[in-house]
Amino acid sequence: MEGARPDDFTAPLLHSSRLEVSPEVEVIVDIDGQRDENLGPVVESQNPFAFLGAGPLSLQPPSPVDPFRNNTPRIEGLYEWLKIVVCIPIALLRLLMFGLSLLVGYLATKAALAGWKDKQNPMPKWRRRIMWITRICARCILFSFGYHWIKKIGKPASRDNAPIVVSNHASYIEPIFFFYELFPTIVASESHDALPFVGTIIRAMQVIYVNRFSASSRKHAISEIKRKASSDGFPRVLLFPEGTTTNGRVLISFQLGAFIPGYAIQPVVVRYPHVFFDQSWGNISLIKLMFRMFTQFHNFLEVEYLPVVFPLENKKESASQFAERVSYTIASALNVSQTCHSYGDLLLLTKALETGQVNPSAYMVEMASVESTFNLSSSEALEFLDMFLAMNPDSSGRVSVDGFFSVLCLEPSPLADKIFGFLDVERRGSITFRQFLLGSAHIMKQPLFQRACAAAFDICDEESKEQISKQQLRDVIWSTGTGMSEKNVSKLFNLLDVDNDGKISWHDFTACFTKNPLLIGVFAYHLTMKVRDSEI
Repeated sequence: MEGARPDDFTAPLLHSSRLEVSPEVEVIVDIDGQRDENLGPVVESQNPFAFLGAGPLSLQPPSPVDPFRNNTPRIEGLYEWLKIVVCIPIALLRLLMFGLSLLVGYLATKAALAGWKDKQNPMPKWRRRIMWITRICARCILFSFGYHWIKKIGKPASRDNAPIVVSNHASYIEPIFFFYELFPTIVASESHDALPFVGTIIRAMQVIYVNRFSASSRKHAISEIKRKASSDGFPRVLLFPEGTTTNGRVLISFQLGAFIPGYAIQPVVVRYPHVFFDQSWGNISLIKLMFRMFTQFHNFLEVEYLPVVFPLENKKESASQFAERVSYTIASALNVSQTCHSYGDLLLLTKALETGQVNPSAYMVEMASVESTFNLSSSEALEFLDMFLAMNPDSSGRVSVDGFFSVLCLEPSPLADKIFGFLDVERRGSITFRQFLLGSAHIMKQPLFQRACAAAFDICDEESKEQISKQQLRDVIWSTGTGMSEKNVSKLFNLLDVDNDGKISWHDFTACFTKNPLLIGVFAYHLTMKVRDSEI
């Protein structure tokens, strides 16, 4: 409802000329207003959002797992240093082999693609035969990285039995292996097309590009998966449903693109047994990971082809249920647990790393669960993270009440303390990003939230001029007894004035509260009075 006021609603509980609440909505309010001699009207309940029907914030303990952490980010131990010294000459030869293999594979791919314009249809067989040169080069690249032999368990199912293959994803090694082994059609980010050499090679695989932040792109990708999986002329389709690399010690939530078409799927498990060097592409740079691979005597890789998983024929099964069965199969074969982390957590982790946070793992929230529960996207979570980082979290990733008040333009008062206390479920005097994000999302998800925003706008816009002046905002804020200074009223006005035109329009108001939903608590007294008066 961005940019539009819900004029077609009326509200028996939070009455506004702009709103309408359906009659089946029932809110039990235990807030009452009273006036303190010094503080003015204050809210008696410890829950400043009870007027929305929001119960106290209840959170499950956060997951202690960091699925993206590489366990050997630094070179440690005498053995590792001696091995690197001994392997330096070998590493130079391996680097030469890697470069030559990549060059020959690139040239062979260019030859296979030369003059081919009809890329919506399967690649002609003679062009696929040329691609065998590139596939052999891919095996040479694996050899140069120290994968001299690869242990394989089981066999790939025929394309007729399983047109889609899914695998766990721990490194950039798996795409190279599957390119050599299966030469599949893959699903990849649009950004991969611009990669030198690699972009050309994956185009020969008739890659399905997807922009994970675009709903239309994701929809098109699913359509292409279904089209290519259903045609025997195309190779089988390979997906990494986790959507990103992990350290292989857990299995994070699956995206549903592989499961929506409803075709049989062969799960594949990839393992990297090691003692001294973790080969997963976690929070370690690509150059450092490649260097470590080049300076190992041998890197171990195991690939296990699991039995084909078929969609259930006799009863209806959603794509998410199908995905759960396949993910359980892979997790069981890996002997690892499953978590609700997703690519969104990696984005949060990366942002925390880029801003120099001491404990970046503290900023992961298991985004798959957040998205399904609150319909909150990863990009929206990143905006909340920017706000949280502006509160100056400490080395453990916690924000004090002072930092919280500063960014939300609040000052110590009974109401402001209750807004902070709503998030501080541990009563530690500080909050985590997870508490801040989930608390904000919890408020924004309340059925009465948008109605409360409209009612709050009406309270400030008492002259119905469709805009709020600084004086009007000041009068309303000061009448609540929050003790807010003139300086902070000005800061709050500037925060609400999104387009910086000197007045707060309805669009400004809703845009600000969408990004700062906790601020609706500032109007708790007036909105509670509206609720109480409507019940008289």
